[in-house]
Amino acid sequence: MKEKYVSVSVCPVKKSPWEVVRSIVMFGKGQPANTVVPVYPERLWIEPKTFCKAFPFHIVFDESLRVKQAGVNIQKYVPGLQTEKVPLDEYFSIVHPQVAFNIFSICKFINSQFVLKARREKMPEAWKSQPALKLRGQMIWMESVRCMAYVCSPKLRSLQELEQHRMHLSDIAPHDTTRDLILLNQQRLAEIELSNQLERKKEELRVLSRHLAIEKKKTETLLYAMLPEHVANQLKDGKKVAAGEFKTCTILFSDVVTFTNICAACQPIQIVTMLNSMYSKFDRLTSVHEVYKVETIGDAYMVVGGVPVPVGSHAQRVANFALGMRIAAAEVMNPVTGEPIQIRVGIHTGPVLAGVVGDKMPRYCLFGDTVNTASRMESHGLPNKVHLSPTAYRELENRGFDMAERGEIEVKGKGRMTTYFLLRNLRASDDEILGRPRGLRGGSGSSADAGARGRPDGRAVAVMHYEDSESPPPAGLQAHAAGERSPDGSAVAVAVAGGDSVEAGDQRTVTPDGPGARPSGFCAVL
Repeated sequence: MKEKYVSVSVCPVKKSPWEVVRSIVMFGKGQPANTVVPVYPERLWIEPKTFCKAFPFHIVFDESLRVKQAGVNIQKYVPGLQTEKVPLDEYFSIVHPQVAFNIFSICKFINSQFVLKARREKMPEAWKSQPALKLRGQMIWMESVRCMAYVCSPKLRSLQELEQHRMHLSDIAPHDTTRDLILLNQQRLAEIELSNQLERKKEELRVLSRHLAIEKKKTETLLYAMLPEHVANQLKDGKKVAAGEFKTCTILFSDVVTFTNICAACQPIQIVTMLNSMYSKFDRLTSVHEVYKVETIGDAYMVVGGVPVPVGSHAQRVANFALGMRIAAAEVMNPVTGEPIQIRVGIHTGPVLAGVVGDKMPRYCLFGDTVNTASRMESHGLPNKVHLSPTAYRELENRGFDMAERGEIEVKGKGRMTTYFLLRNLRASDDEILGRPRGLRGGSGSSADAGARGRPDGRAVAVMHYEDSESPPPAGLQAHAAGERSPDGSAVAVAVAGGDSVEAGDQRTVTPDGPGARPSGFCAVL
């Protein structure tokens, strides 16, 4: 061994795979270093009964295929083999290799694995309903007795097949690897089934996660409809929402003229239908002008600008909202007279306190004299008029609004007060105030049409842009580039009202305060 080790090259050449295979196949050929001469006993020290039990699946047959002996379990499942010198080919056929069933063909393929299949017509009646028995094993030629020994085992792969053949693991010899094959295959099938179950559970979890996200979105939408978004987020996190003082904001109140008389003359469902139609239009306008709807009590509708998010254009937003209310109310019919309903609107600007009140159904409420004064402006107003307090008038001066002085009137609890009427917005059209896309008309494939088709009611929502908005639309923004959405998830377009604006289809920048000012147009339509 030392001499061989010294003669080995320092960098031996790696053997090819075929050389490795050849060395394994040819192992024992030639002149091995240590030759072992086997010693055989004079007689076999095992009785035939024990041998047939130790090898329960074996068959010995002679050159004419006459069965000489068979294992106990083969006799159990093929009872015809118990007959002395029965022809083997009457009970079995060769499945592999595909050769003739005679001793000469078997000897030619002696090194091959043989698969025999029991003939169904030779099986007992009780066994014909089950799958045919298959045996897999090796043929061994015994020259001294001129017989062939077929040492085999059942060809089974799983416990299910074992059960179908009405067999048990104990029927297979303990030394037979078929036992391990069945158990390993069963373990593999169990692992595959477990993996499939995990995949199904993962898919179910993914579906549940998507459904949970949808339901969470619905819940958040409902919550944001009741409370301001940042307030709702604080409540969701379990935090207390501290009350805040707002130095200046604009509050609006509105009600329906002769609402009491309408209620007395109509069915309840007619009142509910009328209010729902009117409030739905008003709610849409809150998204257009980004004002906060505080509450509705009966026919009274309360809106505030500059709360809970302070903005400098709170008065302009509420004024445009009031003009939109007046236009939208004309589309709602009085169920008694069949004519458009009339509303009164009152606006006042001043300081307020705001905070969340209550634990059950919490509401974001406003407190202060400003609320009372705004309510007085509404109650002392006139039908289809927007009534302004002096502070609201000063906030809207030189802002592009047409206003007229009403004069001095007696206000309950306030004394004499000079008030005003808001007539119209000189810089915005009715379409812009109502949030209706008016740019890009004429073609069926226009963005305006596409946005209208995007809503169930066939109307797109436009958001007016103010100078203090968080994200003013850039000049020349294309119709498909806008990405805003209204709180209800409908399509949103952006309109410009105040400050620099861009006309739809026109790339020029227009300053309304300068000469040649024009009404603002839509920058983008979804």
